[in-house]
Amino acid sequence: MNTNTGLGSRERMIEATIALMRRSGLSGAGINEIIRESGAPKGSVYHFFPNGKLQIATEALAIYSQRVLDFMDQAMARKRLPGDKVRALFDAFAKRVEEGDFEQSCAVGTVTLDLDTDLEGLRVVLAAAFSEWAALIARHFDFADTRRIESFAGLVLTAIEGAYIRCRAERSSRPFKEAGVWLAELAERRR
Repeated sequence: MNTNTGLGSRERMIEATIALMRRSGLSGAGINEIIRESGAPKGSVYHFFPNGKLQIATEALAIYSQRVLDFMDQAMARKRLPGDKVRALFDAFAKRVEEGDFEQSCAVGTVTLDLDTDLEGLRVVLAAAFSEWAALIARHFDFADTRRIESFAGLVLTAIEGAYIRCRAERSSRPFKEAGVWLAELAERRR
């Protein structure tokens, strides 16, 4: 249901698309679902998004991706030591899945699982989001070897995406908390 009543139709459709993709990927974010979730008039979809579902999904993913960048940066910026940064990041994600009652995953991850070969343009958008997230994570760590920092950031990102899947299946934030503990220990050894 539409919880963004103060927003215009275009913004409500973007927010609805993000929410739907976080719950059920691209397949769950059809035009009819976006209309129903946003409360926007059906005619406004093609007014604001003349290229249809892929256009709204692409724009929504770009906004979502920036929000995740900001979320991760804020979680890690408050800490100084590598292990503390990792724990803070995974604790923030644990809280996020709890607040979503274990029904919301990462929109980029869920949409990636829906990709078909005819969605190459969308695949590029998703890959760019993952790349930006990994680069942000890497910037928070100062290991001696740049390749190891990049590899560690990739591992952290992979653990985040995997933890989302397990959290939904298990209805528990434990996967984020466990991953955070182990990866923090690894980060502390790399100083």
